[in-house]
Amino acid sequence: MSDLYGPVHRALQERFDTRRLADDVQKRVVLTEIPPEHRTFIESRDMFFLSTIDHQGRPTVSYKGGDPGFVRVLDNKTIAFPCYDGNGMFYSMGNLMGNGQVGLLFIDFERPHRVRLQGIASVDDGDPLLQNYAEAQLVVRVAVSEIFRNCPRYVHPYTKSRPSEYVPRATCETPLAPWKRVDDIQASLLAKDRARVEREGGVVSRAEYETYLAHLNNRE
Repeated sequence: MSDLYGPVHRALQERFDTRRLADDVQKRVVLTEIPPEHRTFIESRDMFFLSTIDHQGRPTVSYKGGDPGFVRVLDNKTIAFPCYDGNGMFYSMGNLMGNGQVGLLFIDFERPHRVRLQGIASVDDGDPLLQNYAEAQLVVRVAVSEIFRNCPRYVHPYTKSRPSEYVPRATCETPLAPWKRVDDIQASLLAKDRARVEREGGVVSRAEYETYLAHLNNRE
């Protein structure tokens, strides 16, 4: 078995008398390679949560979304996913390039199910997979160390209403993110984004943008 449990985990297991159960769970479900059923599940997902570690050793979690299949299982030890345009922070990508330790959580909210994956990530702006992802800036590959399913009993069932129109697709131009139209951020934007704002109708005020966000939050 992998070194999934450390001294603190063992102390809690002993305290609550779950060591036998923990060992049984690890033996039954914790794998070091991706089985066919997990591959199918991962490649059917349109989102996941990504955990990385920053330069101060602090953990952080981000949401990553795309069309189903944007996370690819390349072989039984490797997955890959794209880095799309964001807010310019490159926070998750910078974290990965400084510390490759990574955790991913895949969830199906409609038919509650979840899979956790841990591994070592590498980031490449020259990855040959870039040509397969519209507008991707980087590709992340993760070498899997552990992968396992989790009990889904606390996953609240939700139904997806529609896909995001902002996911890059080769079949159409991706809409400009609304926040890139705000007047007080124009000086910080890339030149190509400023040009597109001007071409597509100009800027909006911060107040107008906040009203737009409030409308989204109150929409049924």
